[in-house]
Amino acid sequence: MDGPPATPPAPKAPTLGNALHRFANPGRFMRLSGALLPWLAAAGLALSVTGLAWGLVFAPRDWQQGDTVRIMFIHVPAAWMAMGGYVGLAVASFIGLVWRHPLADIAAREIAPVGAVFTAICLITGSLWGKPMWGTWWVWDARLTSVLVLFFLYVGHIALSNAFDDPERAARPAAILALIGAVNLPIIKFSVDWWNTLHQPASVTRLGAPGIHVDILQPLLVTGLGFLFVFAALALLRTRTGILERRARALMAARAAEPAATPSAVAV
Repeated sequence: MDGPPATPPAPKAPTLGNALHRFANPGRFMRLSGALLPWLAAAGLALSVTGLAWGLVFAPRDWQQGDTVRIMFIHVPAAWMAMGGYVGLAVASFIGLVWRHPLADIAAREIAPVGAVFTAICLITGSLWGKPMWGTWWVWDARLTSVLVLFFLYVGHIALSNAFDDPERAARPAAILALIGAVNLPIIKFSVDWWNTLHQPASVTRLGAPGIHVDILQPLLVTGLGFLFVFAALALLRTRTGILERRARALMAARAAEPAATPSAVAV
């Protein structure tokens, strides 16, 4: 007599590592990013142009700073992207270190140059804004200095990522640097609260109502959203290029490892 049917094993609960390997598969990433990239680029361009035109031309002048305040419509969104980009760099580096996923290493490698460009824009526009407001292009203010450190962290990550012929060997020290450098992010954010600095305190992300007029806040947020989409589009484009480059290197290495073809016999 047959016994009762065996109970099927319970399905394994999905883990974060399995989810990352499933959704960060390079082939799946190429398909999804290829479909998403045109929309991100178009939205980023449209929102950035709209926000900048709105802020630089149609927004009202500040009662204290006059037209100089319009530098804010480039400076502040660039600062947001500089910090947000480093968060993405640190997350990708953490995933690459813990789960050893090659796509995370490629993403970290390609995010760093984009973040460095936005950080440079932030520093340059900050100097242009500081000259009429503070009477100098640069001061060793806590906020300015910590953002400069952020730029050097981006540059250091780029240098480490290119310090080895094998990108996989370079990924680990670059990821460690990125995670150590993440300590600088709260310093940037709270430096104006912890120390007596020339830089003004937070006026958009502070608790309660924002400290700037809505006619200035609206184009600023539109530009910030546009910069976010532009950053994402550039990071996706560079990551796709990085994947193709790694595939090309692997193919070239495989061909170089193939034994030389046996020469055909020469007819006498």
